[in-house]
Amino acid sequence: MTLDTVVTAEAPEGIELVLRPAGIVARTYAFLIDALIRGTILLIASIALGSMNRLGGALFLILLFLIEWLYPVLFELLPGSATPGKRALGLKVLMDSGLPITPAASLVRNLLRAADFLPVLYGFGAVAMLLRPDFKRIGDLAAGTLVVHTGSTRLHGAIPEAAPRAPARALSTHEQAVIVAWAGRARRLTPARFDELAELALPVVGRSPHDAGQATQRLLGVAQWLVGRR
Repeated sequence: MTLDTVVTAEAPEGIELVLRPAGIVARTYAFLIDALIRGTILLIASIALGSMNRLGGALFLILLFLIEWLYPVLFELLPGSATPGKRALGLKVLMDSGLPITPAASLVRNLLRAADFLPVLYGFGAVAMLLRPDFKRIGDLAAGTLVVHTGSTRLHGAIPEAAPRAPARALSTHEQAVIVAWAGRARRLTPARFDELAELALPVVGRSPHDAGQATQRLLGVAQWLVGRR
């Protein structure tokens, strides 16, 4: 029996993403793995810095702050969008739209772990997750994020196969949604119109003299990258 369910997210132009949020059990196991990793790092650091007296103590406190607050943010913004614990359980963090998490959203959801922790041992966070079909804790509600099972994202209006490639520049959330929506309409547009729209996006994918006439495949690669196939 699983506690997980299915939710949908609608991108522009009627493209529907189907996501399977991770339940409290999987997320608890992932949290425990990450806690073990953080604890091991801190234990090694305390031993290494123990002989440095006050300087060692100060450096340890700085490391403790960084590990507690930036450890999850760092890993969520890397390809895969997941901490080592979440990766081990096959989970990742996305925006509600199904697109990769943004830096601002990652900061918000992790800073609000302080609220989720109250009154003790993530009590508020656990209650919030159990009361919602998408298993969002308080930080997820504020940031507009979802923790989902890797590989559970699928598109109604599938993206044609292409080699994943990162965009040539940072994209806004709206630009990401437009590219994914364009890719999902591949079977509803004529090939000529599909290619014409891809040509308009060359500044996004980057123009190369070696890729003449390959705008469509290159943009499809960016779409694949945006939905997490990296």
